[in-house]
Amino acid sequence: MRILVTGGAGFIGSALIRHLIANSGHEVLNLDKLTYAGTLSTVAGVAANPRYRFVQADICDGAKVAEAMASFRPDIVTHLAAESHVDRSIDGPDAFIRTNIVGTFRMLAAARDYWSALKGEERDRFRFHHISTDEVYGSLGDTGLFTEDTAYDPRSPYSASKAGADHLVSAWGHTYGLPVLITNCSNNYGPYHFPEKLIPLMIVKALAGEALPVYGAGDQVRDWLYVDDHVRALQAVFERGTPGHTYNVGGDSERRNIEVVRAVCAILDRLRPGPDGSHADRIVHVADRPGHDRRYAIDAARIRRELGWEPLESFESGLEKTVRWYLAHEEWWRAIVRDRDSGRRRGLAA
Repeated sequence: MRILVTGGAGFIGSALIRHLIANSGHEVLNLDKLTYAGTLSTVAGVAANPRYRFVQADICDGAKVAEAMASFRPDIVTHLAAESHVDRSIDGPDAFIRTNIVGTFRMLAAARDYWSALKGEERDRFRFHHISTDEVYGSLGDTGLFTEDTAYDPRSPYSASKAGADHLVSAWGHTYGLPVLITNCSNNYGPYHFPEKLIPLMIVKALAGEALPVYGAGDQVRDWLYVDDHVRALQAVFERGTPGHTYNVGGDSERRNIEVVRAVCAILDRLRPGPDGSHADRIVHVADRPGHDRRYAIDAARIRRELGWEPLESFESGLEKTVRWYLAHEEWWRAIVRDRDSGRRRGLAA
């Protein structure tokens, strides 16, 4: 099939593209604006493959999106392009509303026009797959899991913008009959993760000998999902999922943030010990994020049952692979830290 991936130069989008080129016969079009978090270095390894092509475009530019669809003629649109960092959404929500809500609307409008003109088998196999987050469900207490039937309760500008996008996708399915799919995933981690998120930020700061900032007490709980497991789930959903369904994707790996940071430090102590004791000695507790959600946890029973997907990595094995990747690819992240100011604290709403 022909797969159009929006946001294919970002973390999850590039992982999906690398996976599809390596493990399928699908053709892939990468449509990406190349914002601060997008870099073509993430897909450099597949750039010469004849089944891969790239178009630089903003998903808010409906004409460019329509042109890309008409030229490439996708069977699947996997919509990953988004502003995704909660801290940045606190400081500057405008970009999140524009990209995540208006951009998704432009994608849906273009996809509906394109799909409406298809005939026969091409029309039957078309899918619009929107990739979202567990953060749309709000915050859990000490027990319970998010299911596909959990009511939406977003708490940050980021999660509110993704919830709005989810609702638009669902509405286009109900109102216009567009064959849509939605997946809501837990916290991803792995190679090529932009070093402003927790795990890569801790790795690069530890290797630089800097303090390791943990928000508040570090007792917020997240379910962690290795990115390669996530992209296998995405492929399963757009190939075999039921149109109109939502699928939650999680790693069954709940950890408190402070536990995650200590685990990173323990691996680095073994693989790249510091000169002055454990890396964990540099953990510092800093002002918490405003409105920081207490706990997220995913029930992934539907995708396991209907599509046979299972995560292959435990948190321990995935984190080991991630730390080793950052140690082996310092030239990639050092340039980003230097040129893109990825490590600066944001999201204090001062």
